Formats: sequence, C-alpha cells, structure tokens
Amino acid sequence: MTLKVGAQILTYGATWDEALDTVRLLDDLGYAYIWGHDHLFSTGGDPYQGFFEGWTMLAAWAQATSRARLGLLVGANTFRNPGVVAKMAVTIDHVSRGRSILGLGAGNVEFENRAHGIDPGRTLGERFDWFEEALAIVIGLIGGREVTHDSDKYHFDRVRHAPQPVQARIPVVIGADGERRGLKLAARHADIWQWFAPFDGLDRFRHKDEVLRQHAATEGREPASIERMLGAKLILRSDPDAARRVAEDLVAIHKWGPSVWDAVWATTPERVAERLGEFIEAAPTPSARRSAGRTTGRPSSA
Repeated sequence: MTLKVGAQILTYGATWDEALDTVRLLDDLGYAYIWGHDHLFSTGGDPYQGFFEGWTMLAAWAQATSRARLGLLVGANTFRNPGVVAKMAVTIDHVSRGRSILGLGAGNVEFENRAHGIDPGRTLGERFDWFEEALAIVIGLIGGREVTHDSDKYHFDRVRHAPQPVQARIPVVIGADGERRGLKLAARHADIWQWFAPFDGLDRFRHKDEVLRQHAATEGREPASIERMLGAKLILRSDPDAARRVAEDLVAIHKWGPSVWDAVWATTPERVAERLGEFIEAAPTPSARRSAGRTTGRPSSA
C-alpha cells in the first residue's frame, strides 16, 4: 500500500510570484496533490490581508504545472451556482490535461458570505441541504448527463455541458466528520474522503472509517474504492520541543482558535513517519472488486 503526499497552499499574505514558485516546486518534487483554498476573507490572521481567489488561481496553477493533481480543499458551495462550478471544473481539467479534482463543501464561514451579500442559509442544516443538492447536480453535469432539477434553491431544465472532461471521471473529494450526514454523503459520492487527523487520533480514525464503511455498504460501494486523505498542519523539527514552539507562534500569528490543535502535527520526522504507518495499517486494502472509474483506497496526506 502506498502513501501519496499533497500540500495545501494558503496564499494569505503572499505575493503571486511567491505562491506560484511554491506550487512549481511542489510539482517538481513529485507531490501527488496540490490544493488551493476557497475563501473571500482570510481565515488566518488579518481577515482583510491580501490573497487570491481559488478557481482562477487553480487555472493558473494548471498551466504552470505538469504532474500534480489540482483542486480546492474545498470549494464553498454557497459562492457559486453548481452549473458554473461544473463548467469550471471541466475547464481546469482541460487546462491541466486531465489533472482536475472537484473539491466541494457546504461553506463554513458565514461572516464572509454575509459581508459579500451571499446567502449562507438560515441554519447549518439548510446549508448542508444545498450542498447535497449541488453536489448531485455537479457530478451529473461533469459525468456527461442531462440534468433537470427543481427545488427551492436550484432550478435546472435539461442542462447538458460540452466539452466533457479529459479524464473518464473527475475525482470528487469530500471532507466529512459527521457520522449521520457527512460520511454518508462521502460514501455515496466521494472518490476521496478527507479528514483532519489529530496526531493521537488513530482510534477516532478507525471509528470514523468504520462508519464510512457501513455507509458505503448501504450505498453498494466497495469501501476500499474510496481513498482516505488525512489533513494536518505539519511542522517538523529535529527537536519536538522546537516544533511545538514554532506551532505556538503560528497559532498566535494566525489567531487560530484552540480547536486547531486537533490538526497540528508538531514533532520530529521520525515520529510522523511512525504515526503515518499506523494510519496506513488502519486503512482498507484495495480489493479486486473496485468500483469502476473510482480511485483506490490508498491513504494520502495533505
């Protein structure tokens, strides 16, 4: 079983040249995935500091790279009509010659939505309902199907798109932790399930993974056909105390809340390698009965 490594580039406070140089370096180094962000205000530090819009940034990265798969971790559903999202995802696939990944989420920052005149929904539940509808619409369109959909939020009348993606299927990444709805949606649609992993969260991962497997079985999918992707803020030093001090400085600079420590891995390279090995052992082994057109269950890290 192999480990694929990716990185998310947050352009907060960076110049365009700095961001692009980083992306090119990651591509040259052989990273499997390069992820962008999708926000209208910065989620770390000064919310009004400079940074770049997600989808247009991906288009430029697609032109500047040649190997890594590219996507948003994840796109905010509230920002755009799902038909437009489908068209953009396919365009990125052509620009990148088949390296586009569709990352989509419900949108988790109400402040930036309201400030820009975007309706974030009355409740988190309503926003998730919209996300579930939009995801089915986007997947239908990028899969070459004609979509008709009528609800309080979205109205599509026999919509078809061309061209189709370069890939046979654009992989779909869904970040999910909720056991009743989020993991069920990942089991239904995701090629990649993304989960922010605490360094000591192996037992939690096993539990969430078992819930995902149960939902996959209900959906008629082979659990190992869904790639597992662990997310973490990785800070490596030869001295674990030094790594912790750097992490504390970054948390202070970016004004992250206490919950961020659930995703901080601040330690030595050797400890990270050991812990990743344990997560790999806990992940499902791909079987011969993979779902057609789906990625395998190899764990990845971002």
